[in-house]
Amino acid sequence: MDDKNNFKYNMSFYYQSTIIYFVVFVIYLVIRGQFIEDSYTLVTKDPIIYFFGIIVLVSLVSLLFNLYKNKHLHIADDEIQFIDRFKKRSFLIKEMESMKISKLKTARLSNKAFRLIRIKLNNRRRLLVVRPYDYENQNELLARFQEIKERIENR
Repeated sequence: MDDKNNFKYNMSFYYQSTIIYFVVFVIYLVIRGQFIEDSYTLVTKDPIIYFFGIIVLVSLVSLLFNLYKNKHLHIADDEIQFIDRFKKRSFLIKEMESMKISKLKTARLSNKAFRLIRIKLNNRRRLLVVRPYDYENQNELLARFQEIKERIENR
């Protein structure tokens, strides 16, 4: 498949949260442990250690699960596909009624994480919502959706 039409799911949040939780866990272990006669012993009766351990474990499992899912978006000439390891959902461009790409209203809300693409389909009651920030190369993705929007409006 062509790389310029594929947009991988952005996994940076999962990486960052797992690393931060692990670092906090290790720092707490070092602070909470006891140094007795040049040796280090870990206090295992502290429930906060177990709490931090569970948080790190859940974060690691969610990271590994999302890596396993391998989510990505593929934009072809005639359809948009949301693909992961378990399923593939395709939406034809000719079935799209309208598309709205939200704009950033003020300079203080210049965070691109709030941008949304809302797609109205002929055969579906609910809108299809895509957050470009959730995918890598979000500027290219926005440009591709802008091209599709122009094609829909020119029909």
